[in-house]
Formats: sequence, structure tokens, C-alpha cells
Amino acid sequence: MSEAQNTKVVQDAYAAFGRGDVAALLGAFHDDIIWKPVTGAGKHVPTAGERRGKAAVGEFFKIVAESVKFSRFEPREFVAQGDKVVTLGHYTATTPKGKTFDSDFVMVFTLRNGKVSHFQEFSDSAAINAAY
Repeated sequence: MSEAQNTKVVQDAYAAFGRGDVAALLGAFHDDIIWKPVTGAGKHVPTAGERRGKAAVGEFFKIVAESVKFSRFEPREFVAQGDKVVTLGHYTATTPKGKTFDSDFVMVFTLRNGKVSHFQEFSDSAAINAAY
């Protein structure tokens, strides 16, 4: 697929996340997806840890819904090259204990045949670890 098509897949996935449409979001992923959220997050962070496969990523989004309340979630720029789409953005969120974290993020999506096959996120893991 073209870089523009790959970027649209990623943008549509963000839109599904924003609507809370997890089924549509998971539809953008390969069955064997590798999901690496917040590199550097401690084991005490509910969303930490690599997940493999669409079912495990679905469970990740269930945990996100239970443990993170976003007041801002803003993918701002999309940079595509070949099979990769990199998103630069910012989010602010509150944990169930009322602590907040605020961070820029970089999310890297690798696509294969029009679906996301690999994901990795980089953000302020120190702030996230402290909030949990």
C-alpha cells in the first residue's frame, strides 16, 4: 500500500479510539499484531507490557478504559515512509487514584497488507510511572 493509504489506516484507527469503537480499532490490526505500549513503563502500570495477538490487544484497550481517563489525546503529525507511520502527539490523563500525567508521545506503526502488524509507543515513562 502507499504511504498515504497507510497513514489513512492509522488515522482511522485513532478516530475509532476517539469514538470508543474498539471493534473498528481492532479491525485495523493483524491477528498476530505485536503491541509495545509505553516503552519504559514499570510493571505496576496497568497498561505496561508487550501484548501479542489481537485478543491480547483487545484486553489492553479494556485496561486502558478502566485505568486511564484522557482529558487530551491529540495525534498531531503523521510521518510515513514505506510501511511505517510515525505519529507525534500529546496526551494528558488521570489515573484511578486521581494522579495526572502529561506527555508528548511518538507512536510507531508498521503496516503489512493494509493492517497494523507492529506498534511501539514512546512517551514520558517517568511521569507515567510516578502517576501510578
